[in-house]
Amino acid sequence: MLSDKKIISTDFLVIGSGISGLTFALKTATEFKEAKITIVTKDEQSESNTKYAQGGIATVYNRTLDSFEQHINDTLVAGDGLCDEDVVKMVVGDAPKRLQELINWGTKFDENENGDFDLGREGGHSQNRILHHTDITGAEIERTLLAQVNALPNIDFLTHHYAIDLITEHQTKKKKTIRSGKISCFGAYVLDIKEAKVKTFVSKFTVLASGGNGQVYETTTNPVVATGDGIGIAYRAKAEISEMEFIQFHPTALFNPGEYPAFLISEAVRGFGAKLRDYSGDFFMHKYDKREELASRDIVARAIDNELKKSGSPHVYLDCTHLDMAKFKEHFPNITEKCASLNIDVTKDYIPVVPASHYICGGVNVNKNAKTSIKKLYACGEVTRTGLHGGNRLASNSLLEGLVYAHKAFLNVSKKYAKAKMPKEIPVWNDSGVIKNMEKILITHDRNEVKTIMTNYVGIVRSNERLERAEKRLWVLYEDNKRLYDHSELSVDLCELRNLITTAYLITQFSKKRTKNCGGFYSLDFPK
Repeated sequence: MLSDKKIISTDFLVIGSGISGLTFALKTATEFKEAKITIVTKDEQSESNTKYAQGGIATVYNRTLDSFEQHINDTLVAGDGLCDEDVVKMVVGDAPKRLQELINWGTKFDENENGDFDLGREGGHSQNRILHHTDITGAEIERTLLAQVNALPNIDFLTHHYAIDLITEHQTKKKKTIRSGKISCFGAYVLDIKEAKVKTFVSKFTVLASGGNGQVYETTTNPVVATGDGIGIAYRAKAEISEMEFIQFHPTALFNPGEYPAFLISEAVRGFGAKLRDYSGDFFMHKYDKREELASRDIVARAIDNELKKSGSPHVYLDCTHLDMAKFKEHFPNITEKCASLNIDVTKDYIPVVPASHYICGGVNVNKNAKTSIKKLYACGEVTRTGLHGGNRLASNSLLEGLVYAHKAFLNVSKKYAKAKMPKEIPVWNDSGVIKNMEKILITHDRNEVKTIMTNYVGIVRSNERLERAEKRLWVLYEDNKRLYDHSELSVDLCELRNLITTAYLITQFSKKRTKNCGGFYSLDFPK
């Protein structure tokens, strides 16, 4: 692996190309036309969790039936007492303006026969308030933002560029930093995958918008790029991290052995009226919550998990056969087509479903301005812990959070940009002491082991004994990975494994510290 000895300077370095990163870049590039904005993303431009979001974005649109107070309350209830109420009020109150921006940029949301937005409803919501584009809302938003971003001349969009580590005093002054100390971010070391060299990016401001870490589990709806990179590099830079124990498992991923990642059957399908049945064909959600299928995701996922463990069956069913199929196919064409490709006719067949890792509610701590504990480092989207979600995210609040916090980051840097100075005397990447003869199969084995450990011991239902086992096995993997990382040529696979182990270990550690069940955390040692 070569080290590029040239320093690349940019005013704003954005790591990630989902809704948060693209929104921030678009706003910044539009406001500061003389500034240089650099986006780095490790795959193609559009490859992010945003692209795969089906349901939509929650906002109070119909003020006759809905209100900010109702949306706030629904969010607080879903968060199971751990939401920051001020943050919830801020995000919900700002939602209409941020949605209007998306619309102004060209995003198309579905309309009803009256020409009004066709508002959907999902689990945990007391009203229909979900704006959507059939069942590919995320892809439509990604399309819109990419069109806007790619039209701006002062944005440098670098695909197949992987952020390895942030640059802080640890590198510049070669001193050990502490998590509670005064730390600044000066940019990042980035692997140019196609050129096989590490580049040194120096920036006035850096924004982490790299998404989640669903790939730590065997079954996930997240794309293969969701390996916890942002959390990993922030943790190593000594940023404050919290509430990593709250993993949201989506209740209804399509059961199709061999397909990875799992195909998501949107929450909106249950909002449309679909019912869950056990392997024998019987309804069961009434036994767990009075809201039945429209209970929050943590409750529905645990209910399904319990039914699977009681019966030993591989999946439960989602029954859509009683619904208006003309409207169903209009709302969910992608889901209908996917099922048909597997010989599942949604008009007469039940859809086999299982829970799957979907979203992490914790992550890098940020304040209401999207600032992390590290100076000049901002973070937006799933990589963060904002306080909006608490112990469990309300459906369709995630895209909204990304929009609002990208805007808050933009507002805050706008106040500081004029006086910001480019960091100096930044060392280039040090690639000394590496060898090239690493067996890549070791990385594959270790990656699979991480998934197995987390699925078996740190999944939907946990216990102290399971967590202890996970901790011991992850520590062995950490030590093995460190030896590989220190002495082997860098690759994306090796760096991803490093971050997967880090985030898995953090989830386990935070789970051990939790002393009561809440939201997406459930332990057999603390029954409700």
